[in-house]
Amino acid sequence: MAPVRLVIADDHPLFRDALRLAVAQAVADAETAEADSFDSLCARLKAAPDVDLVLLDLNMPGMRGFSGLLYLRAEFAAVPVVVISANEKASVMRRALDLGAVGYIPKSAAAGEIRSALRALLAGETWLPAALPPRGPGSDGDAALAALLNRLTPQQSRVLMLLSDGLLNKQIAHAMQVSEATVKAHVSAILQKLGVDNRTQAVIVARRLAGEVGEPEAEPPPSPASGRPAAE
Repeated sequence: MAPVRLVIADDHPLFRDALRLAVAQAVADAETAEADSFDSLCARLKAAPDVDLVLLDLNMPGMRGFSGLLYLRAEFAAVPVVVISANEKASVMRRALDLGAVGYIPKSAAAGEIRSALRALLAGETWLPAALPPRGPGSDGDAALAALLNRLTPQQSRVLMLLSDGLLNKQIAHAMQVSEATVKAHVSAILQKLGVDNRTQAVIVARRLAGEVGEPEAEPPPSPASGRPAAE
C-alpha cells in the first residue's frame, strides 16, 4: 500500500513542526513535505503532484487571503486542500469551502481535534469545526461570488493575485514570463467572468477576499503544556 503523502504549507517553522507531529500521530508511515511560501508550495506540487492532502495556511509569502486557494484548486484540481488558519470567522470558514477547500481547521484546535480532522479528510470526508454556526443572511451572495471566482483558470487566478498587489500589465508579464498581450487577454477574461467593468473593480473583489482573512500576525511557539499548535 502506497504511503499517505501530505504537504504542510506554512511560513512559521514552529507551527510546521507542530503539524508534522500531529500528522505522525494521526497517520502511520505518512510522508510529510513542507513549504514556507506559496511559490515553494507550487514548485513542490508541480514536481510531485501525487499528494493526498495539502495543509494550507492562508497568510504566507506569495499569496493574499483566498488567492492561493483559488490558484491551487484551478492548477491542481486533483489535490485536496484543507485550510489551517488562525482566523475563526464562520464566514471565512464557509468561504474556504465554497472556493474548493475540503475542510477548515482553526489553529486554536486541540491536538486531538487536529488528528481527528486529518483522519476524516484523508478518508475523503469534509471537515469543519463542530461549533461552526449555520449560514447567516447574505450567504447566498457569498456562494455566488465564489462560483464566479471558481470559473477563473490558474493563469487568470494568478493575474488577479498580481493585480491586487498593484502591479501593472508589464510587471505582471515579467512575473509570469508571458507577453503583455497575454496579460491583457487574461485581464479581459477576468473582467468578463467576474461581471465587472474594469480592473479596479476586479481588484476590489480580490481585496475583499483578502480583507475577510485579515493580515498575518506574529505567531507564538506551540505550547508544550497544551499539546496543541498555538494560534497565528
